[in-house]
Amino acid sequence: MERQSFDNVWDALEDTPAEAANMTMRSDLLIALRQQVQGWDVTQAEAARRLQITQPRLNDLLRGRISNFSLDALINLAGRAGLAVRLDITEAA
Repeated sequence: MERQSFDNVWDALEDTPAEAANMTMRSDLLIALRQQVQGWDVTQAEAARRLQITQPRLNDLLRGRISNFSLDALINLAGRAGLAVRLDITEAA
């Protein structure tokens, strides 16, 4: 059996490069959002209010439940959190 190497875990787990790219973007956004919210040093109730979501939804975010969030939802949350999201597009290798 030949050993394979991947740029990130999503390249190994997802069936297509497009699915891997989507999951990579979602995980990057989720991590940035979690860091931003933790940096606020406020209660979960206040953080949920700032993001305009419920506390259970915030809990999903903070626990990294990536399957509960679409890319669109994470981009919207990032905007509410005061984060600027930028997409960098390059040719595939």
